[in-house]
Amino acid sequence: MAALASTEVRGTSIVPYNLGYRFLRLFADIRQGEAPKALLLAANVFLILMAYYIIKPVRDALLLAAKTPEFKSYMGAAQAILLIFVIKGFSLLSSKVARQVLITWVTLFFISNLVLFNILDWVQVPMGTIGIVFYIWIGMFNLLVVAQFWGFANDLYLEDIGKRIFPLIWLGGTLGAPLGSKINTWLVKPLGVYPLMLICGGILVVCIFMTVFIHKREIRKLTEQPGGLTPALERRKKAQEEPLKRGGGFRLVFKSRYLLLVALVIGIYNFINANGEYMIGKVISNIADKLIKEGTIVGLDKAQVVDGFFANYQFLTSILTIVIQLFLVSRIFKWVGISGALLFLPLISLFGYALITFGATLVLLKWVKSIENGTDYSLMNTTKGALFLVTTREEKYKAKAAIDTFFVRGGDTLAALAVFLGYTYLAAKVEGYAILNVILVVIWIGLVLMVIKEYKKQKARVDANPTAV
Repeated sequence: MAALASTEVRGTSIVPYNLGYRFLRLFADIRQGEAPKALLLAANVFLILMAYYIIKPVRDALLLAAKTPEFKSYMGAAQAILLIFVIKGFSLLSSKVARQVLITWVTLFFISNLVLFNILDWVQVPMGTIGIVFYIWIGMFNLLVVAQFWGFANDLYLEDIGKRIFPLIWLGGTLGAPLGSKINTWLVKPLGVYPLMLICGGILVVCIFMTVFIHKREIRKLTEQPGGLTPALERRKKAQEEPLKRGGGFRLVFKSRYLLLVALVIGIYNFINANGEYMIGKVISNIADKLIKEGTIVGLDKAQVVDGFFANYQFLTSILTIVIQLFLVSRIFKWVGISGALLFLPLISLFGYALITFGATLVLLKWVKSIENGTDYSLMNTTKGALFLVTTREEKYKAKAAIDTFFVRGGDTLAALAVFLGYTYLAAKVEGYAILNVILVVIWIGLVLMVIKEYKKQKARVDANPTAV
């Protein structure tokens, strides 16, 4: 362990020779002294994603057991509206407490909600009602918890180190996701869906302790720098122990061309992705109804059939995510940089949805969506996180939280509107939504090219003044 404990040095070119570093360098360009913090963050996000994926299939099971796929699509609008108030509250809190306290309080709030859902079940509130509330809740939970993690990770690294380390950190998340899916499949039948929420809550408690430990470790490391604290390190230490400056996340987004373009890219992609999720939800819901009507399945209700499909679909997605994260993400970053990595997902989506326009079979939808989501959860998530390495501390937390929540659900809301119009007035088939996605992907590619241009400007400013972030 002593070989892993040397001080992190900005821009170091030391190549480690011990076995542990040789192994880690298969997955990221990690250098001497950088492993402990990176592995702690990887373990933290491993637990976060594992907890989320334990309850993610529950979201679909509770809602689709009582409601239609169209109704599921409409829930994005409710999430977007509520997120306006959630982000305002998050921004206000982050200006009053230090980062470790912010993360602790936000996570404790979500843990208390999971207990409340179990209480609602115990007092026999109808499943359909709980399903609606839980679906809206989890749409805020998964986005905000992950967004604040990335804000924390961005706050711990300078740009030139973070872009090398982030592929290794997010590997933790990609490993936690499939384990969470498998835990769901192992436990949902003997326990039912509600106890899974309490298991998730217990894991989140561990995440709180890990965050506080990482924060204290970072402050201690800054204090113990050889030769004492330089003025720059003193300013960084002081900033990391204080609340953020006043101001809201939305204001930060709209006053920055770079952040606004990032928000639009994320919004339009989630429009596309939500359309894709509606397609696969529609097909599996129809198949489940047909199997139950024909008596093909015995001993399972629709919720269990849908849960089983989504758990397996998400497990396949997670396996693809791991493969991409393990062997491609750090190499793509090295070959084409963070900005170039933004183009991979839209090109994959363009090809996949073009295929679906010729016939939307369940097998084709499952593989297209798994590849798309696998690339999103690995390469795209790492890239989105790295885009904020060239922003201020306030933008890392507040603007990122706004973008990764409201603009994500804003895209979902537009998708819900498309579903409503297509289903109600046009009797659109799944293939029709695929055609819409092809058109949207072309717009998405245009926006990505604009983000790349602005990213290079932001990076040039950071290179000229590294202490600005």
